[in-house]
Amino acid sequence: MQKARLTFWQLWNISFGFFGVQIAYSLQSANISRIFATLGADPHSLSFFWILPPLMGMVVQPLVGKYSDRTWCRFGRRIPYLFLGSLIAIAVMCLLPNAGNFSFTFAGAMIFGLVALMLLDTSINMAMQPFKMLVGDMVNEEQKGQAYSIQSFLCNAGSLVGYIFPFLFAWIGIANTAPEGQIPDTVKYSFYIGAFILILCVLFTTFKVKEMPPKEYAEFHGIDPDRKEEKAPSMFTLLKNAPSAFWTVGIVQFFCWAAFLYMWTYTNGAIADTVWGTTDVTSEGYQTAGNWVGILFAVQAVGSVLWALVIPKFRNIKTAYVVSLLVGAVGFASVFFIHDQYLLFISFLLIGVAWAAMLAVPFTLLTNSLSGDHIGTYLGLFNGTICLPQIVAAACGGLVLKLVGGAQVSMFIVAGVLLVLGAMSVYFVKEKKKA
Repeated sequence: MQKARLTFWQLWNISFGFFGVQIAYSLQSANISRIFATLGADPHSLSFFWILPPLMGMVVQPLVGKYSDRTWCRFGRRIPYLFLGSLIAIAVMCLLPNAGNFSFTFAGAMIFGLVALMLLDTSINMAMQPFKMLVGDMVNEEQKGQAYSIQSFLCNAGSLVGYIFPFLFAWIGIANTAPEGQIPDTVKYSFYIGAFILILCVLFTTFKVKEMPPKEYAEFHGIDPDRKEEKAPSMFTLLKNAPSAFWTVGIVQFFCWAAFLYMWTYTNGAIADTVWGTTDVTSEGYQTAGNWVGILFAVQAVGSVLWALVIPKFRNIKTAYVVSLLVGAVGFASVFFIHDQYLLFISFLLIGVAWAAMLAVPFTLLTNSLSGDHIGTYLGLFNGTICLPQIVAAACGGLVLKLVGGAQVSMFIVAGVLLVLGAMSVYFVKEKKKA
């Protein structure tokens, strides 16, 4: 069967729900440190709260991949998992920012927040992974680059919306401070509106995208539809037989995602200290810095969208990868030296360059080296190269912070060094298709 070309709008519809999922993810990444710091967490323990999200992703995404590979019902193969994950995410998004409003003790509020965070990231991962799998399932190799570019655009557009919500709500007069131990209304309303947009986007994808039935899927991917059903290989067997791109790109991913974990964890505390001159989490300056984090992350998303248009201009995708990561490293390091909130726009535009490459290049390299048989499982397993570095970085965050002097802004120098190591590791990536 000749692999059909899809129209632009068919490619768009496959990934549109990613817009809503990414709003939820951006609200989590921009506000988790702020939420737990406001609840009373010590800065040296902040990174520990970031262990749960990637840990849950590392568990959930391979399972979603494995079982959705073997699922077929009238709603499709991947969409049932997308829909279930989104429903759980919506419920948790309404509960998490209220961790300080249920008359809990400090310990109780922390436990509630951790459980809610665990459920939120589990559900976001369950909703996010099917979009990557849908591209692998339904898009021919020639169009995969375009499909993942569309997904990257929607990812960054969703991030942009989620990041600016708290700043926007503060601008229209919603309270940006709250009693000690409680989360400001700007953050709460951001999560509520994000949940509403998420369900609308997921419903759009559910009704617009019709997945291939099993026979058509087999023909599209060159699988014999009449072969006897064999016992599915274990994940360990699949890892053993994974193409070299799986492992070599994974090395690059390790350094990149560790760097961004430190950005998400320490940006609020860093700029509150260097720009607003405060480390008091109850102060107006700290909460204003929290809103500005969203603006800076939105600037990063804009930089990522713009650079995503540049990446295809490179003749060699590995060269694009290296250049992008080195530019991002400069952006990270520059944060340490800048004390003006507007000059930080330059830093985060440069960081967005690295982010654009991280979203598009690894999945292009990987999916082009895979057959269609176990693509969902492999994409789920590949998520370990995103989750594991975040877990390691989060577990070591407090120690690294002490080693660099205790100032949260110093972690941006660490992040810059990590991206340089990632760029150097691109040398080991071999663009070779699996037989």
